[in-house]
Amino acid sequence: MSISVSLITKDEEQNIRRTLESVKWADEIVLVDSGSTDGTLAIAREYGAKIFVEPWKGFSLQKNSSIEKCNGDWVLSLDADEEITPALTKELQDVAKSADACDGYFIRRRNYFMGRWIRWGGGYPDSKLRFFKQGTALFKERAVHEEMAGEGKIGLLLGDMLHHAYPSLTLFIEHMNRYSSLGAEINYAKGKSGFSVLNIVISPVVRFIYNYVFRGGFLDGREGMLFHLYHSVYMSWKYSKAWELSRTKQRVVGAAK
Repeated sequence: MSISVSLITKDEEQNIRRTLESVKWADEIVLVDSGSTDGTLAIAREYGAKIFVEPWKGFSLQKNSSIEKCNGDWVLSLDADEEITPALTKELQDVAKSADACDGYFIRRRNYFMGRWIRWGGGYPDSKLRFFKQGTALFKERAVHEEMAGEGKIGLLLGDMLHHAYPSLTLFIEHMNRYSSLGAEINYAKGKSGFSVLNIVISPVVRFIYNYVFRGGFLDGREGMLFHLYHSVYMSWKYSKAWELSRTKQRVVGAAK
């Protein structure tokens, strides 16, 4: 049974070679790019990837577009900053050959922050549904934190996937800033845009204490403290920006009257 790898990219020159090197064994690599201006596509061509260039449609729709272009019996959906370990590679290949395999599988993901594997505070195993029979799973449409929904029997693989998303604190904060803006738009659309001390102050503090203290985030050292601190700040930003967005909209409506 053949395996396709599905990817989306934009200016991933710093990451894509590591990702492609880890899946060069696959029968097919399908990459949907949204306008890279660096060396991303040149590197992808070295690995024989099938490249499609499409306008950005949002994370879920972009990833689904890549998945739908895959011809393999099985699809492995990856982000451009993720890497497959040798142990997971063997497991994926064994599953694809198995006659009694599930329809889809969650894969445990190790998140690396400032070079450290975040093991505690909910940082691991961070399991994601990423390996599935073609036609049985797609990403649910949402602006941020896209998740995959699958049909049929779902299992869990033992091998790990490595996630190199946050090599520096600066990039992590930029990432949280961008995602909190997208999250604010979702909250605003749902009518959750009032100024709430609970959401902006209390919940982020409680989340930090829960993950850092009670779930053992402190065991990941200084990196663990910064990871959980700024992830909690992201929660505050998301609701603060939703409130700011509602004020901006109200001013626009008021000026138009």
